[in-house]
Amino acid sequence: MANANLRTRRWILRDDPGAIPDCEVVGGLHPVLQRLLGQRGFVEEACVGNFLAPRLKDLSDPFDLPEMEKGVKRVFEAVDQGQEICVYGDYDVDGISSITIMQTVLQAYGAKVRHFVPVRSTEGYGLSEAAIARCMGEGPRPNLFITVDCGTVSHGPISQLGAEGIDVIVVDHHERGEAGRPDCVALINPKFESTPYSYLCAAGVVFKLAHGLLKTRPLENFDLRSVLDLVAVATISDIVPLVGENRLLVRHGLKRLPKTMNVGLRALMDVTGLNGHASSSDVGFRLGPRINAAGRMDRPDEALSTLLAKSPADAKALAERLDNYNRERQKTELRILEEAEAQLAATHKVEEEPVIVVGSRNWHPGVVGIVASRLMRKYHRPAFVVAIDDEGVGKGSGRSVEGVSLVEAIRNAGDVLIAGGGHHMAAGISVHEDQLAAFRESFGKYVMENARSEDLEPKLHIDGVLGLESLDLDFLYQYESLQPFGSGNSVPVFVARDVWLSEAPRVLKNNHLKLWLRQGGAEKDAMFFGGGERELPEPPWDVAFTIDRNFFRGTTSCQMLIRDIRPAGQF
Repeated sequence: MANANLRTRRWILRDDPGAIPDCEVVGGLHPVLQRLLGQRGFVEEACVGNFLAPRLKDLSDPFDLPEMEKGVKRVFEAVDQGQEICVYGDYDVDGISSITIMQTVLQAYGAKVRHFVPVRSTEGYGLSEAAIARCMGEGPRPNLFITVDCGTVSHGPISQLGAEGIDVIVVDHHERGEAGRPDCVALINPKFESTPYSYLCAAGVVFKLAHGLLKTRPLENFDLRSVLDLVAVATISDIVPLVGENRLLVRHGLKRLPKTMNVGLRALMDVTGLNGHASSSDVGFRLGPRINAAGRMDRPDEALSTLLAKSPADAKALAERLDNYNRERQKTELRILEEAEAQLAATHKVEEEPVIVVGSRNWHPGVVGIVASRLMRKYHRPAFVVAIDDEGVGKGSGRSVEGVSLVEAIRNAGDVLIAGGGHHMAAGISVHEDQLAAFRESFGKYVMENARSEDLEPKLHIDGVLGLESLDLDFLYQYESLQPFGSGNSVPVFVARDVWLSEAPRVLKNNHLKLWLRQGGAEKDAMFFGGGERELPEPPWDVAFTIDRNFFRGTTSCQMLIRDIRPAGQF
């Protein structure tokens, strides 16, 4: 959704592609979409064909991933010997989906398996001592411990488990730490060694492990395609690049989602009103937040129970609870955002500083990441938002802009942090309250020394010029062949020039605007989310927009979603 930015964004028309695909595969494709393919490097026929119609049979050998053979061998030892297995994972969408996939596959082999997910506020991220202690007290002592979406940098806990005779397999996608490889039986992480698959999320790596198991010992009663919808939900929600096999997995997973066999996903789709169609934005803005909300509000077990549910009635009740958690999360998020904005206004001049770092003892640690994301988008600054507990220890989440690596920034500030890690664009830290100012100074210095001035400037990249007369169902169907959109395959932004209003804008709930636009002889209605906060110039306009499928009262249409408006002729 569009929001009013603090500063006017600079519009940048992407360069003309060096070449445009000239092959039978794109016959009849709208010229602006052919241009889009060329811009994104898809020119040769085979390349274009794989992009527009990715095939599951083109999936690579799972044993291309490091230590896959070790992991598969140890899993089958546990299955054959009737050993107890515990699948331990993170509390976000990727972690919850990964646990679900791993447990489902192991149960198909008849394994003795249970699961565990830590509570964010009290047990933290990854393999913490508190979480492991609770895990060991809640079920049979495992012989094999499989971590999903965590574990790569958990050297101490993994060594302790090993000392107690418990083997550990790490299935992860996070960056490697400076201490090297943990002492586990197998580390299946495409980022730990140089591989072409570093873009996979944890659920993607778990899917690879499942593929490796099934390739080694096929099962007649289990179809790996049945979990593709979960892989798609996790991949989109974790905002990893939708390139290579990620694109393939998400494309096929989204196709399966409307008719999913997972009763929990089906219940969540019913709660969110998704019927008959699902796009990456539907997952990112409707399904993912509800699964995440349970973990953010310290009830990750209910999100996991939803995806593992067998009864439609149970799934419905759980999905409704996740929906309620999401509403509660939204209220908490709004309060924290308002307090963070007030803190910034009172203590900092955001426009003059390279970073945002705010903290409070009144904030919920499960929501600070979303607030950091909103601050980053509004001010176009790397941002950390920190929730401080009664002992004065802060747990913070950060979100970055392109060109600024949070992983490197955290390493640079290691002397003032308790701990930290994650991805280049999203990361977490632990910091003592009295070191928060020192971290802000270190973080700001790192950004000033390593970021370009343009990295801190809000920009809107325009993919092409498109007239309103093109926005019909035929164009929509062609456009959808380029999906899924997301990180690595961004949603195309078009511009329509010299656009007039047919009638006065209508202000809707939450300051959204409904607009009726006219360009030449073509007319089109449009939505401008958050547009009511903007002071619009006098028409005519140049209008930057994206498109989406709209289904209302049984009719499908090409929906125009405005991203920005400026006076005609200024772009």
